Amino acid sequence: MTSPQQIEILDLRHFNAKQLRQLLEQEADLWFRRLRWDYRSSTELLLQYLDSRILPGFVALDRGRVCGYTFCVYEGHKAVIGDLYASAEHPAPLDVSHSLAHHILETLNSSPDIERIEAQLLLFDSGILAPAFANLNPNRPAFSAFPRLFLERKLTPNTATPLPPVPVDLELCGWNASFYQPSAELIQRAYQGHIDSTINDQYRSLAGSLRFLHNVVRFPGCGTFDPQSSWVLRDRKTRALVAVILCSRVAPEVAHVTQLCVAPSYRGRRLGGLLLNVCMARITQHRYAALTLTVTEANTAATRLYAAAGFTTRHRFDALVLDKKPHRLRLV
Repeated sequence: MTSPQQIEILDLRHFNAKQLRQLLEQEADLWFRRLRWDYRSSTELLLQYLDSRILPGFVALDRGRVCGYTFCVYEGHKAVIGDLYASAEHPAPLDVSHSLAHHILETLNSSPDIERIEAQLLLFDSGILAPAFANLNPNRPAFSAFPRLFLERKLTPNTATPLPPVPVDLELCGWNASFYQPSAELIQRAYQGHIDSTINDQYRSLAGSLRFLHNVVRFPGCGTFDPQSSWVLRDRKTRALVAVILCSRVAPEVAHVTQLCVAPSYRGRRLGGLLLNVCMARITQHRYAALTLTVTEANTAATRLYAAAGFTTRHRFDALVLDKKPHRLRLV
């Protein structure tokens, strides 16, 4: 078995797409097997970035052979670890993963301008990266781990259920571009003080919520946005958005809920369940075979909603966050 000392870590910018294509295609196969996610469009986009030689990160080599990689993205004073993968063909992939994590975290921790680090590495089981993210320096802030669930609801033409009636004071609308800004405003309100705004600080501001929507609606990293399976509820009198569900196609027969939120003043009216049922009814008509989503395990109201809707846990992973300026949160 390879020892950690035999693993060589080099700057990602020394490598091009041709050198890493086989590794990334292997990772895409794993995404599909484990999460039913067709990751090939993300792979091709990442390969383009690699050829531009601007993506910060590291590559692991074992006896000169590429066996893993990681990269991060900078957003002002925040760094997001975008991916970390070690080849399943390597005899010690966990050693490779830990070595890569150690190098990228050392780089980010030594960067004086970085005040926050986020990572949601979905291919790793909860807890498996804990040693790499453990705080070994008492003078540094520690990472917090938030277990999250990757849920799945299998669908057949016979699973569609009658839709519940929409409250008379509300209007159900299919997604259109005019809802872009109001949806960002709703997301910001919905996640104020919420545990998910600790995990993803984009939810804390309107500008961040707009960036989140941009990544979901206009960027292929979260699948291909499906406007026909995305819905909003709005107040008939004020026309204000009170709830939204956004859905993307992540494989030919699999859809993924990228956002479901309800305005705080409208909670308790089962609007989240209503939108979820509308979404499932529509995607069943479009011959999707499954609907997936992720949820923070501590968000018990949401996990109860999804369990009642027939979702089961396919995978449990961690959201890892280091924030030098923690904020107050509430569990809902």
